[in-house]
Amino acid sequence: MPHYLEDLAAGQRFVSPGKTITETDVVMFAALTNDNNQVHTDAEFAAGTRYGQRVVHGLFGTSLCLGLIARTGVFEGSAVALLGIDAWRFTAPVFIGDTVTCTVEILSTRLTSSGTTGVVGRLVSLRNQRDELVQEGRMDLLVLTRAAAV
Repeated sequence: MPHYLEDLAAGQRFVSPGKTITETDVVMFAALTNDNNQVHTDAEFAAGTRYGQRVVHGLFGTSLCLGLIARTGVFEGSAVALLGIDAWRFTAPVFIGDTVTCTVEILSTRLTSSGTTGVVGRLVSLRNQRDELVQEGRMDLLVLTRAAAV
């Protein structure tokens, strides 16, 4: 069930289901973006780096947040537009085999001048299976009001 502007308030938190990142995910992301940096795609090269293994593309994790948020259903049917990604930080590496979840915390809501939409300030956090923060930042969203959805 979608959450409209009136259903959201500062302090609410929504947690996505988990996703285990596979080698196929990394290979497909590299092919799609043409980011074939060896730290992502070459196991032998990556073994000699500070991480000792291949690292998942940072922007794959960021993109995955959007998909994981969609799986919660909270904004499906009410979202109008992603307004931006701000102050995004990569705080720890993500590796093939990690299982990540995404948490959305509502920071603020405000009605826009149109009266049919509102801006939802959101802090988005990506965590691995050890509950370690690996990425975090703002992803504010324009959503419909309940009346505008009818």
